[in-house]
Amino acid sequence: MPTTADIKNGLTIELDGQLFTVVEFMHVKPGKGGAFVRTKLKNVVSGRVLDKTFRSGERIEVVRLDERQMQYLYREGTGFIFMDQETFEQLSVPDEVVGEDARFLKEGEQVKVSLHGDRPLLMELPFFIDFKIVECEPGMKGDTVTNVTKSAKLETGAVVQVPLFIEEGEVIRVDTRTGTYLERAKG
Repeated sequence: MPTTADIKNGLTIELDGQLFTVVEFMHVKPGKGGAFVRTKLKNVVSGRVLDKTFRSGERIEVVRLDERQMQYLYREGTGFIFMDQETFEQLSVPDEVVGEDARFLKEGEQVKVSLHGDRPLLMELPFFIDFKIVECEPGMKGDTVTNVTKSAKLETGAVVQVPLFIEEGEVIRVDTRTGTYLERAKG
């Protein structure tokens, strides 16, 4: 069974019935007393960060998460339906797992879903996605120097701030981590 000597960044462990990912760790050997491992753990489900100290050699429960590439199909009731790209099986992912990222989910979009057994725990969007603007105020050509922005509604219903020269019908690239406009999509 794994011990604290096996702790490394990115490792997922089970602690008090909850899953945590190791964000930081440090082995400490004080002059007096036994060695210990100081860790910073992030709850996989809630995202809450916890500081935890383990005695050196203490046993830990390592959990293997199954990460799969899936394609978003559609929304159904209180969940989102995804299709596994290898087995073509469909999986319902609850609203609370998708969270705020739902505003950037487009039908057919490829995402990474992390599973513990058959239970989906995390859904991760690509960092950059191209979206068509379905609604915004008319553009103003030549106003590229100032950082003045306007609201634009994307095909998914999300609203982002874009420069004044962007017009309805254009395709733009958005950073899904921050929800900000990056550039006009090429091609």
